Amino acid sequence: MPEKPLKFGFHNFLNAQPILVPLCRLAREAGLDMVFDVPAVLAEKLAAGELDLAMVPTIEYLRRAQEYLLLPGLSIASRGRVDTVLLVSRKPFAEAANVAVDERSRTSVALLEILFGETFPATVRFSPLPPDPEKMLAGHDAALIIGDQAFRVPRDEPGLNVVDLSEEWFRRTGKTFVHAVVAARPGVKPTRQMLAALAEAKAHRKDGVEEIASLRAEQTGVDAGTILDYLENRIIYDLGEEEQAGLRHFQQLAHQRGLIDTLAPLRFIQA
Repeated sequence: MPEKPLKFGFHNFLNAQPILVPLCRLAREAGLDMVFDVPAVLAEKLAAGELDLAMVPTIEYLRRAQEYLLLPGLSIASRGRVDTVLLVSRKPFAEAANVAVDERSRTSVALLEILFGETFPATVRFSPLPPDPEKMLAGHDAALIIGDQAFRVPRDEPGLNVVDLSEEWFRRTGKTFVHAVVAARPGVKPTRQMLAALAEAKAHRKDGVEEIASLRAEQTGVDAGTILDYLENRIIYDLGEEEQAGLRHFQQLAHQRGLIDTLAPLRFIQA
């Protein structure tokens, strides 16, 4: 009898599209049943046993690093400015009593706490909200805006403080920041066909990137050139030595801030 397909959770944010598009074409032959949702929900489904493996926020992997295994060679990372993870405020950050944060992802919130936890007032409140920059800022002193919506933030608006968290992380640490990784539950045994499909999807990630940029530009109104530059030059899809070093550094700082309970070595899936 054929093996039961592995349930593979993947988010469909813009930064995942170059991998996701070719992977979907290869999924059936690779024995994958693709499940789509936002990163935070994928992490919950993986923890509940509803998925075999998933692209999850890095902080969610680190919270279960003693349990989960990492898929080698693949992540969503950055090394400097990305324009899609922005802290925005109309008052000094030290005076921000409440901060709206995008409810769809959790790694960016953890990064925010690590970078600005000592800048915000001790009593600062973080409120998870849907991704609507105007509404987020209307009722809060500052907002963490991620994804396509962040492209529309006017960096040159008088009185508006804007910090790119990926750029700030690199400025302070000199290390790559890993936003998301593929984690698997214990006992999940990926086939060689699955690993080959993922390797092929990664190898061909640039083939359709112009079409992806054009389509997303039509959907969002963001300039296609801006999106293309983001996908080709701002996002890293590797999980090599530099990415692993950045991931471990983030793990250490998250532990120091009390965002994760334990420090555990990175463990990888074996075919």
